[in-house]
Amino acid sequence: MTHERGVLSLTLIKTSRKQVLQKEKMAILKLEMDYELATLFEAMEENNEEQKQKCIRRLEKIREELLRLKAL
Repeated sequence: MTHERGVLSLTLIKTSRKQVLQKEKMAILKLEMDYELATLFEAMEENNEEQKQKCIRRLEKIREELLRLKAL
């Protein structure tokens, strides 16, 4: 019985740690998204097509990563 509790506790700790890391990663991605949106806004004001496309590609990658994290 003690061994089972130990394994269960270790499993819970691993699961909890994974959830914390996932939340931290999501928070970082949201900050990156805010930055890219601000950069995109500036590029739009300056009519900088190259920078706009770069921001859009980065935002798409951030979106994909956020969706992947939410699916886990």
